[in-house]
Amino acid sequence: MKTHKPNKGWRNTLHEIIYGTHTPAGKLFDVVLLVLIVFSVVIVMLESIPRLDAKYHTFFNVTEWIVTILFSIEYILRIICINKPKKYIFSFFGLIDLLSTIPKYLSFFVVGSQYITAFRALRLLRVFRILKLVRFVGESNNLVRSLKASRTKIFVFVFFVLIISVLLGTIMYLVEGPGHGFASIPHSVYWTIVTLTTVGYGDISPETALGQFIATLIMIIGYGVIAVPTGIVSAEYASKLDKDKTQGEGLSCSDCGADIIRSDAQYCRKCGHKLSDD
Repeated sequence: MKTHKPNKGWRNTLHEIIYGTHTPAGKLFDVVLLVLIVFSVVIVMLESIPRLDAKYHTFFNVTEWIVTILFSIEYILRIICINKPKKYIFSFFGLIDLLSTIPKYLSFFVVGSQYITAFRALRLLRVFRILKLVRFVGESNNLVRSLKASRTKIFVFVFFVLIISVLLGTIMYLVEGPGHGFASIPHSVYWTIVTLTTVGYGDISPETALGQFIATLIMIIGYGVIAVPTGIVSAEYASKLDKDKTQGEGLSCSDCGADIIRSDAQYCRKCGHKLSDD
């Protein structure tokens, strides 16, 4: 029985150019793509300046339409050259690529929607592929897993901080009172949270000696508030760190377009597609 091998001929070549960085054509495609992304974001930013828009509105509009059409063609080609388009369409980059094309079309119906194209800057994340930094994708996956594993501990800690903020805010209301800006308990709790997070807007400040002493304690506690969740996530991250650092050198899955993190991988980490016939 003959096995079907996907992406033969022009589709395979197109896939290597668009999704891969291990060929000169693939690298050139990604570099040109990044230049276009930066250029389009700069155009959108300049267009938002009334003085420049009044003078160069036609240039900005035509240029933005040209870039939008190019991105639309690229988006369609990305869908055509993979076997499972839904995997790409509903992936992070797939959604970003789609959102980078539709704002200009929406400008026909919603005034000012073209400025949303500034979100194209998110597409610059593809620079990780060009600069052979795919390993950082794996590191980010470890970080996400660590955050998920730590979510219960972090929730308990944040809940405890909220309780402390309510208690200290109530105490500050009793100590300072409305005469010193602490008009109500919710207002005092707001001040406590702002002080605890070391932001310190300065719109309210204690004036009594006891209030200033309590404020000092809250600011000191604030340093602990920063350190504790960081330590929780760091410990979880260290326990899940993958020791294998082998990389896929710009390769990607031919079915869904996902980056290949490990060069010795046999199956795609996203869709489970077999990567080789060995």
